[in-house]
Amino acid sequence: MLAKTSMLQTTAFAIAAIAAATLAGAWFFQLVLDQAPCPLCLDQRIPHYLAVPLALAVGFLARDPKREEATRAGFIALAVVLGIGAGIGVYHAGVEWRFWPGPGTCTGIAPAPSDNILDALKNPPRFVSCEEASWRFLGISLAGYNVLIAGTLAWIAARAARMTSFRGAA
Repeated sequence: MLAKTSMLQTTAFAIAAIAAATLAGAWFFQLVLDQAPCPLCLDQRIPHYLAVPLALAVGFLARDPKREEATRAGFIALAVVLGIGAGIGVYHAGVEWRFWPGPGTCTGIAPAPSDNILDALKNPPRFVSCEEASWRFLGISLAGYNVLIAGTLAWIAARAARMTSFRGAA
């Protein structure tokens, strides 16, 4: 029982660490390499923002074998959140490969100018298209890597949830 508890803790904390590292990588591309994110890129970060504190909470819940059902529910929630993140990544990668059109926020339609039209003309908003991958490695864009990362983490969380449903299983 102690080995299973330890493994569930390690799994939860690893999910938190990998989700945090994924966010750090996105911020690195944005802040250090000056790769402005598109609206879908920002949407893909939301599941990771949710997964980090949730996975930490699950890790602390997993310390107590009496909280097995809460731990299981936490892993299920992580699997759902990260699965949604992988789905957003699939959608974004499909937009990049032009398998389907992106949302209106990705088409380049500029927002209406604010109160001061001269300031808006001097400092136009920086538009980033969702259809253009800003970076690729081995033919895979950042959206594609997000699919791989979030999908793998969702699968790991689902497996951990399944482990908690068998009392006494190692």
